[in-house]
Amino acid sequence: MTERTADNPDAGHSEAEGLIALGVRGVLVQMAERSQLIGLRCEMPQCYCPKGRAYFDLRSNPMTDWAPNPDHYPVPKWAGGQLQPDNVRLAHVLCNRTEYGWRTSIKSMLAKGMSLDQTADTLNRRKVRRPHGQVTWTAEGVRKVFVS
Repeated sequence: MTERTADNPDAGHSEAEGLIALGVRGVLVQMAERSQLIGLRCEMPQCYCPKGRAYFDLRSNPMTDWAPNPDHYPVPKWAGGQLQPDNVRLAHVLCNRTEYGWRTSIKSMLAKGMSLDQTADTLNRRKVRRPHGQVTWTAEGVRKVFVS
């Protein structure tokens, strides 16, 4: 993406127009207009879209797995994170939902006093989807997901 400058005042508008065409409103469009997005691509650490990070479906009701969605990051919504430019990244619905599911499950298990190994064993037993590259859940993988 080209940075918006006095010499190039329209930079960033193509991303905003792309989001609007996909049915997106609000903070993500504002961020694109301000050149605060690198591009129209899923910014989640793990993207599961078979068509790639840059592919998005139109937003609909109900939302499809590959529709664009704001992810509260670095402070999750459940921890008080707000939909504002310093706490949002662009994500696919499924990628966002998957990471949210991991974090809430792991948070619950750790709150019950389970070790990282016990948490990993539970996630494996429940056949919870794993991050790319992980054959099974491990203590290290659990910790990495929870603190990322």
